[in-house]
Amino acid sequence: MEVKIGVQYSPRELVLESNQTAEEVEALVAKALADGGLLTLTDDKGRLVMIPADKVSYVDIARAEQRKVGFAAG
Repeated sequence: MEVKIGVQYSPRELVLESNQTAEEVEALVAKALADGGLLTLTDDKGRLVMIPADKVSYVDIARAEQRKVGFAAG
């Protein structure tokens, strides 16, 4: 699943692919924002991404979609 994170004072958003479920990511974001600590996520290669919760502008969680294979009749 793709996660996009907007960070204050950064012109670009952070984009990572994660093997965590949307519900897991949502829970981690909610906990970090409530505690005011660090938002810590793991990408699909096992790397940790840590962002101070007070610098998070937004989090966009794209749920995994099945890719369509074949040709569409139009």
